Formats: sequence, structure tokens, C-alpha cells
Amino acid sequence: MKRLVVVGTGPRLYREFMLRRIGERYDVHLVIGRPVEWEAPYVSGVSVVPGMTTDGIVAAVRDVVARGATSRAADAAIGGAIDGVMTWAEDHVVDTALAAAAVGLPGPGPDAARACRDKHATRSALAACGVPQPQSELVADVAEARAVAEKFGYPVVVKPRAGVASQAVALVRDGEELAGHFASARRLPAAGLRFPDRSVLIEEYLTGPEIAVDSVVRDGRVLPVFVSHKEMGYAPYFEETGHWTRGDDPLLGDPAITRFLAQVHEAIGYATGATHTELKLTDEGPKLIEINGRLGGDLLSYLCDSASGVDPGLALAAVSCGDVPDLTRTRALCAGIRFAYPPWHETRVEEIAFDESGLPPEADLAVPLVRPGEVVLLPHKDLMDGRVAFATAAAATREQLSAALDQALAALRCTWSPA
Repeated sequence: MKRLVVVGTGPRLYREFMLRRIGERYDVHLVIGRPVEWEAPYVSGVSVVPGMTTDGIVAAVRDVVARGATSRAADAAIGGAIDGVMTWAEDHVVDTALAAAAVGLPGPGPDAARACRDKHATRSALAACGVPQPQSELVADVAEARAVAEKFGYPVVVKPRAGVASQAVALVRDGEELAGHFASARRLPAAGLRFPDRSVLIEEYLTGPEIAVDSVVRDGRVLPVFVSHKEMGYAPYFEETGHWTRGDDPLLGDPAITRFLAQVHEAIGYATGATHTELKLTDEGPKLIEINGRLGGDLLSYLCDSASGVDPGLALAAVSCGDVPDLTRTRALCAGIRFAYPPWHETRVEEIAFDESGLPPEADLAVPLVRPGEVVLLPHKDLMDGRVAFATAAAATREQLSAALDQALAALRCTWSPA
């Protein structure tokens, strides 16, 4: 059994199934900012790094690798040599890349990881290599933002340079809307950027279907694992209200998309790991929206497994240890997730539960995300935290899946009032 360091875990609800699967195949040492809780059954060792600082994470990985290199494999307290280090936590993408480089294990490379975290760095790298993408400029204030928007032509997209989960990303249709959306994007933390005063991007708005491709990368070779399709809401924001994936999605083998993914990863110099690449399928071909240096969230890896039988977490573990991943598809279903939201901008939850008798047979998970007494906000005020519940399902066709998700959310019973 190979030994693997996992940096961070994330929310139990969204990541436990990945850690459980990996723990069945690998001897896992966890680097985390607190004593282990729910993770305990799946790991053999833990390093607690208060605050999960970059220096602390790198030092912890150095320590466990050094101890493994000098131990006897029979020493169960220490184990043998470490074979890989990985993360699926957005906050620790760069930390993990630095740690892998420091101990000589496979990884994306620190510069590539930084390019994934810094959207302006992504744009610069792709521009240098001529990879198709929207026009984009970094701005420092509203005056600069207005000048760039007028140059590109409305509508434009306002985007934080280092945001996650579409926070404060908005479609702006005229100059009157620009100042407010710029301020929202500017307020987000700059995530350790070297130039935090220039933290907002103004970008050309692209038309066409948007998809995401989760891939594992081994020594620079991009291996697409699954395609996911977004359901969007709450315009002008880009709130992801749901996702779905097909086990036999024809886009997964589309030559134009495969070439495009290779170009994107080559442009940023990505070596080994996993990525979540969002792109628009325009009339001129694929164009990059953004690339993230980790697997997608919102239970996308879980949906991939449900739809195809491929486990993206295990694929990431394999390439992180230098191995060829198993991407064998054993089924061809449609799987999806859909989120529920409150009715008012500020809503107090009094009661919330799913009526299990109303759930369709295709439904798998049906989970409330809030508790009685909580006040929740609609996405324009509180992206992601505005979600109150979700349901997942798998079915033979997209139409059957959509109907099952509709029925599952219709089984949500809520009592609430304006806050």
C-alpha cells in the first residue's frame, strides 16, 4: 500500500466520500489545522498545523517525508517512504505544490499552482502562448474599470482576481451598474497576491454554452476525467444552482476540447495533479473562463462516480504517486445535483426537512444545509451560504434526471419568514 499525504480536507459533507475511498487504497497521512475528527477512520497519521500557514504545511510535509525515508517499513508508527502529496482544498493548492517541490514528489509546480489561484496570472500565461480566451484587463479603480469596459463594449464581466465559487462575479450591462459591482469584487480578500491593490478584472463577456472539465495531469499529459454542465441563476450573478454530468458525454472525447485543454495546461506549465477547467464553447471554438488547480466542488467528483464509475479522487491519488490512473468507465448514466434557496433576501428558517415519502427512486442524497433559527441570504448578498438544501440523483437520461431533481426538491418542507 502506497503512502500519501493529503493536505486539508474541507467540509465533511462534500469531501468525506473522497477521503474514505482514498483511505481504502492508500496509507494516508493528513496535514490539517486541528485535531482529526470525522477523518480519523480514514487516516493512519496526522500533522496538526495551527493556522495552516504555508511555512507550516511545507515543514509538516518535509517532516513526514524525512521520517518515512529513515524508517523501516515494518514500523507501523511511521511507515515507509512517502509516495505522493495532494490536496483538493482551494486554499492549499499553492501550499501543496510548494511542499511537493520541496520534497521532490510529483506536483503541478509552484508557478503553475499560483497561475491557477491568480486569474490575472492565468490570463497572462495564456496570452503569451496565444490560447483562446476573453479579453481581460486588471484594474485598480472604478475609473480604470469604466475605461476598459468601454473599450471592450458592454456587457462585461467583473471578476475578483483571486475569488472562488463565483463570489462577486457579475455581468455588468452599463456604466451605471459598474461601480457597485466593482466595489463588491474589490472587497474580497486578495488571497496572498503580490499586488492586492490591483485585485479586480474586467473581462469580455463570451456567449455560448459553458462547461467544466475535471482532469488529472501526469507529467504534463492531460487526462480528462469528466465533463460537467452548469445550471445558473440569480443574474447578473453567476450562481451555480446545480450541475449534471454524463458518463458517456461525447464532449469528453471531442478533439477540439482535448487540444484546448492541452494548450491551457502547457501555457501555465502544469505538471502533475488535478484541475477543474471552465470554458465557453463559442462560435470560434473553446475559450477559457478559468482554471482551478484542484478537483471541482459541489460533489462533482461524487456525481462523476455515480454517472461513470470513475472516481476522480482515486485518479488524483494515483497521479500524485506517479502512477497511471484507472479511468475505466463501468456505467453510462446522467447524475446531477440541484440546490434550494430561500424565498426572501433575508430569510429566517423555522423548520426544514425532506419528506422522504416524496423523494423519487432516482434520488440519492437529500440534505438540508441549514438549521432552524438560522438567517440565510439570497446569492447576491451571500453566495453559496444562501443555499438551504440540495438533492442528488442519477438516471438513464438527462430528462429523467431533471424530473427526478425537480421532484426531490419539491419534497423539501420548509417553514420560514422574512428576517
